[in-house]
Amino acid sequence: MDPLTEKITIGISSCLLGEKVRFDGGHKLDHYLKDTLGAYVVWIPVCPEVETGFPVPREAMRLVGDTSSPRLMTVRSGVDHTDHMLTWADGKLAVIEKLDLCGFIFKSRSPSSGMRGVKVYNFAGVPTHGGVGIFARLFMERFPFMPVEDDGRLHDPALRENFIERIFVFKRWREMKRSGGMIRDLILFHTEHKLLILAHSPKHYTLLGRLVADAKKWERKALLNEYFAVLMDGLRLLATTRKNTNVLQHIAGYFKKRLSPKEKQELSTVIQTYHKGLVPLIVPLVLIDHYVNKYDEPYLKRQYYLHPHPLELMLRNHV
Repeated sequence: MDPLTEKITIGISSCLLGEKVRFDGGHKLDHYLKDTLGAYVVWIPVCPEVETGFPVPREAMRLVGDTSSPRLMTVRSGVDHTDHMLTWADGKLAVIEKLDLCGFIFKSRSPSSGMRGVKVYNFAGVPTHGGVGIFARLFMERFPFMPVEDDGRLHDPALRENFIERIFVFKRWREMKRSGGMIRDLILFHTEHKLLILAHSPKHYTLLGRLVADAKKWERKALLNEYFAVLMDGLRLLATTRKNTNVLQHIAGYFKKRLSPKEKQELSTVIQTYHKGLVPLIVPLVLIDHYVNKYDEPYLKRQYYLHPHPLELMLRNHV
């Protein structure tokens, strides 16, 4: 099945889908996540507080103590619910492990689900902003390479595009392993993702190329694990305008013997216009896609860089 049309299973904080599970009985519905991204996703909603057994509405909770290992306590009555939450989370993560998730979207600043910048209060009631929600911390420790993000950061177009790109790569990696995960499968996967990797990190592009070149020196399972760890580490880095321009110019080199002088000038001008920040990435990509099909360039047709996610999401219209 086409990986761009088959739905991807993603975990999400329940309130972001409009479920009224928050302490005040409300929700935090995100229409982009539910309606736009939701067309390509099977959501697995999770609300740690409700699933732990707390009612709706309920007394608000916050993190208290040391930022590295805070306690989860009610704001007014000061009841410590940390151990109860930890016990539930351990069982929940065991269930999640069987669901083939390709990513998770957390509720920002939540004492259970915030993945960064959560307030942690000292015992004098003074907050710092360096905490991680109890459930989010355990989730990221259990699944260190899985793409995760919070709803607040997803309002940034570059971070949104990066996260959604990673969940599609994660899914294709999982499918590659299920199809056999042989060395030849890894080589094909790497070949199809070369330009995508380069757009994120030339350093990781080089490291991954060396791994594939030395594949026969590795035990297969160890090779796959190392490749995947380096891959996901590299894809966390944003594909900046400068790095994208480098890739676009690299792609243009494939056409240097085929394009007319007028076409070469047009492509060069469009790439430079993007580099200057005057048009979004989709503009040079549309022109390149036209040339890929016009001249039937086989290598570029296989590059996920040109079509990493559904066009309908319009993610590259804003980066």
